[in-house]
Amino acid sequence: MKVLVINCGSSSFKYQFINMENRQVLCCGLVERIGTDTGSLTHKKAPCTSDEIVFKEEREFATHTDGITRVMSLLTDAEYGVIKDLSEISACGHRGVMGAEKFTKPTLVEPGMLATLDDLSVLAPLHNPPTIQGMRIMSELLPCPSVAVFDTEFHSTMPEHAYKYALPNDLYTKYGIRRYGFHGTSHRYVAEQAADFLGKPRDGVNLITCHLGNGSSISAVRDGKCVDTSMGLTPLSGVVMGTRCGDIDPAISNYLAERTGKTVAEIDKMFNSESGLKGLSGMNDMRDIHAAREKGDQGAELAFEMFCYSIRKTIGSYYAVLGRVDALVFTAGIGENDDISRAAICKDFESLGIALDLEKNGQRSGEARSISKPGMAVDVLVIPTNEELAIAIATMNVLKAA
Repeated sequence: MKVLVINCGSSSFKYQFINMENRQVLCCGLVERIGTDTGSLTHKKAPCTSDEIVFKEEREFATHTDGITRVMSLLTDAEYGVIKDLSEISACGHRGVMGAEKFTKPTLVEPGMLATLDDLSVLAPLHNPPTIQGMRIMSELLPCPSVAVFDTEFHSTMPEHAYKYALPNDLYTKYGIRRYGFHGTSHRYVAEQAADFLGKPRDGVNLITCHLGNGSSISAVRDGKCVDTSMGLTPLSGVVMGTRCGDIDPAISNYLAERTGKTVAEIDKMFNSESGLKGLSGMNDMRDIHAAREKGDQGAELAFEMFCYSIRKTIGSYYAVLGRVDALVFTAGIGENDDISRAAICKDFESLGIALDLEKNGQRSGEARSISKPGMAVDVLVIPTNEELAIAIATMNVLKAA
């Protein structure tokens, strides 16, 4: 059984084509800058862990549909492809960002489901429309079934006191205003991998999982289930991120509207696209921030300190929520690759039973590993995330149960 996974972002999408018999990635790639005249497509064949790009193309991709159609032609290309005919694709798995309370488990894609998902786009206006577009075009191009796997699913186990806001209750009952959380597919995957690494049952492990990248979120996991997470109704809340401000006083929005004359939409764009690390330093890539810090850039230094501080506060609060923590888990771009950020985040946590072995922390590896000092009560793990594999597994499970 071969599963094609499409992971749509607001202006890009990743894909992996996986042979599920041995979980080998046959090919993978990325289409970026969709909607501009400087779009690009990079395509790799197995082993996709290498840096070798077998095909690269720079051209305009006006829509996600354009990009997906181009990828379909590559899959069967005589030189760059890995199959002879699209009929060899057994199923397609899609990353869904916002399922709200309508979709709390992986769901077969069909017209009624897409109509409901379209209604939820108001809660994820940047991500849901391209996801729906991807689902529709794949249903047209392929005769095989498609399954949507939602970021919000893993967080659907949060108790009411964690997911509700202290607002008038009819805002929840009428409009669904509550904490939904995001990056759930990644949090679930690394939580399961952490349990396996520790030799503990997946339903008996307590973790704090940190998905740190341009978008960052943290989750508290008790007995393998999410009981709290840092993002809320949208991906804007929580810790300081690449271009997102994270948690702020909500009155700031009204104050800015009165003082600057900006519209709600303009302020929302500023909070989402011009704030966070970028707003503080002019840079949203942590590698650039580290380079600037080395040159004495005070804006970069402050951005780094605020990023780490917001994460440290969240970790501390989730330690209190869980009571017992088996491991602190780092994943995603910064979490997996940035030893400087990990060290700063874990600094002076010895009283919580957390301390890093700096030599282990500084090593690079594509495998799950512990970077803790020996004898500490809480293990610190670095676990590479694999959302695409998790989506493929969930897709297969849905089809088996159908």
